[in-house]
Amino acid sequence: MAPRVLFIHNEHLATEGLLGEAFTECGYDVATFGVVPAERVNDPAVDVTFPDPTDYDVIVPLGARWPVYDEALRRTWVEAEMQMLRDAADAGVSTLGVCFGGQLLAQTFGGTVTRSTKPEIGWYDVTSDDESLIPGGRWFEWHFDTWTLPPGATEIARTPNASQAFILGRAVALQFHPEVDHDLLARWFADDRDGEVAGFGRTHDELLSETKELEDSAATRLRALVRGFLTRVANQPCPS
Repeated sequence: MAPRVLFIHNEHLATEGLLGEAFTECGYDVATFGVVPAERVNDPAVDVTFPDPTDYDVIVPLGARWPVYDEALRRTWVEAEMQMLRDAADAGVSTLGVCFGGQLLAQTFGGTVTRSTKPEIGWYDVTSDDESLIPGGRWFEWHFDTWTLPPGATEIARTPNASQAFILGRAVALQFHPEVDHDLLARWFADDRDGEVAGFGRTHDELLSETKELEDSAATRLRALVRGFLTRVANQPCPS
């Protein structure tokens, strides 16, 4: 029986992208679970019953446009998702959190998440202490919040502005977006109603052009990241 990975779509646009392909290449059956549907993006405090994490080998909570510390969301699905992550950790199920999902891991296990004084949108050079787990290089960022490490966590990667990855037990948190390619980013930009990119002094066309240049290199490093995660954290090496 093939191992199973569950991608949690905290919002409808935050999908697994290239991560889904990388896990499929490693023999995983991919399942998804949606949290806030498209029609509720302006009223995201929905009640959600999350799946049993023990039905899966890996849980991957993905991004979202809202802060993990929003009190209305914490009273509804964010706290429920945090409990799912606790249950996964207790059961030995590995987790890989991406952006909002990484911040959620930090908040769940005793770190803090707050508004950053140096938000990041675009491609940034990420420095890694452990290239076999988190390959360094240019990764795509889109975040306004930042975490402090949970007790017992080890930071693996960073930019000058923010911590970018940590490991805690069988969980790895990422601040950057390894799943992004040109098509996924174009969908995000189509929904950039508040002009966050323009407010950051960039244009959609500039970032899409840069993505075209960098996505092949990033995709290669993404596959190395997934293989490193499965080998060293999930203890389920990807077949060569």
